[in-house]
Amino acid sequence: MGRLTSGERQLAAIVLTVLAVIGIAMAAAGRADPLGVHGLLVLLYSGALLALVLSGLFEREPDPERLSRYYDDPIKVGVAFTMIWAVFGMFIGVWAAAQLAWPSLNFDTAWASFGRIRPAHTTGVIFGFGGNALIATSFHVVQRTSRARLADQFSPWFVIFGYNLFCLLAVTGYFMGLTQSKEYAEPEWYADLWLVVVWVTYFALYIRTLARRKEPHIYVANWYYMAFILVVAILHIVNNIALPISLASAKSYTVWPGVQDAMVQWWYGHNAVAFFLTAGFLAMLYYYLPKRADRPIFSYRLSILSFWGITFFYMWAGSHHLHYTALPHWVQNLGMTFSVMLLVPSWASAGNALLTLNGAWHRVRDDATLRFMFIAAIFYGLSTFEGSFLAIRPVNSLSHYTDWTVGHVHAGALGWVAFITFGALYTLVPTLWRRERMYSATLVEVHFWLALIGTLIYVFAMWNSGIIQGLMWRTYTAEDTLAYSFVDSLVAMYPYYIARTVGGLFFLIGAIVGAYNIWMTARAAPLSRAEQDLPVTNNPATAPAE
Repeated sequence: MGRLTSGERQLAAIVLTVLAVIGIAMAAAGRADPLGVHGLLVLLYSGALLALVLSGLFEREPDPERLSRYYDDPIKVGVAFTMIWAVFGMFIGVWAAAQLAWPSLNFDTAWASFGRIRPAHTTGVIFGFGGNALIATSFHVVQRTSRARLADQFSPWFVIFGYNLFCLLAVTGYFMGLTQSKEYAEPEWYADLWLVVVWVTYFALYIRTLARRKEPHIYVANWYYMAFILVVAILHIVNNIALPISLASAKSYTVWPGVQDAMVQWWYGHNAVAFFLTAGFLAMLYYYLPKRADRPIFSYRLSILSFWGITFFYMWAGSHHLHYTALPHWVQNLGMTFSVMLLVPSWASAGNALLTLNGAWHRVRDDATLRFMFIAAIFYGLSTFEGSFLAIRPVNSLSHYTDWTVGHVHAGALGWVAFITFGALYTLVPTLWRRERMYSATLVEVHFWLALIGTLIYVFAMWNSGIIQGLMWRTYTAEDTLAYSFVDSLVAMYPYYIARTVGGLFFLIGAIVGAYNIWMTARAAPLSRAEQDLPVTNNPATAPAE
């Protein structure tokens, strides 16, 4: 609290008090309803933070010298949340995978059933792990590329803690059986409303920081971060328009009827992949890969062309999830066509990343952190090709509803999203805590190989499983009856489900190793030399030397 001004501490206390009152109102109105449980959670969460703020409410004003440095404290907390959610989300994922091979692992309890822990896994990994990584790295990148400090000190904390409150409400709701049953959009109405408040604050903070920039040019990573923030807000609001059955109940119903609901959902769902799991992480790639390789991006012009191609084409691709449904045929064709066209800007970004490494291959060989980013670019190119391929209707007739789709998603989620995130964090953490290097280069190497082996086992198991499933489901006898029952296909999948669990376990162990390495790096003694990378200020005494 010592870095916040007295006015900022008072504002934090007021906001947290209001949030605590909202929690009390939710608990009183909900009573035995899950809304009441979440009201108690909001009260405890805001109360703990309020106690922390009040403990330092009357501390001295912070040193004005702080304004000559970047504001990195919220980023450090964001990194911690990132790794906490990584370990939690991946553990739940391994548990869910194991349940498919050994169903008794739900222990005959409702809260631990596959239908409840599966969304806890996806939310924990995508929004908990991925979302915190995006927020933390965006705060880091926008300051360094703008040569300006964050626009204020209160908003970053509101975004970090407010976003993680949303994640807590979502995951605990799933364990209670609370869900909207929308892929990647399961949280109920009050959690969705809270996320809108947090996200608007995030958007305003980012815009205000860019407006303060001392560099005339807006670096391309910020283009991708801005697309991620803006489009996710639009997607979230439109897809989650819902009416609660009462203000005292957690249950709500969407305003979208029938096939329109499916269309809006997959417009949201596929663009969540596009702008949450692609655009934001491409921003990481375009900043941290050149920094780690110590080489400029191969083609800045290509990165801009790729940005506009991805931004335009992705918007129309969601209907390829609805082939062979009641959706009009021309809409299915539209989604299929734009999905194939997406291959061009996607491969442009992957190729741009790989060509940036020209002249730095010796670094890739020797540096496991850079190797994380190299493999991420490979998997990004592979996943985007596979996505365009699976969107073609005849291919989709084989792959849809099978484990092939699961393999495709995890090739992107593990091989692309997680790998670029770990590469970015291993680049960011020593700089953030002013350390010369990570605590252990050996542990980074161990993490890399655990993650790569786990990803390959997982993805190849699901590719094989999915193709076999699809073929078994469409095999007919000479009498035009199905040759295999659904149970036959489940028996055939059994060894692949065990392999998937093993692959996920490898990846989980790697994440634990990474979390330990980051923790030990943060605990190490900082370098004695002063930070050289400083924002440009109007004070000549504190401005960095040319």
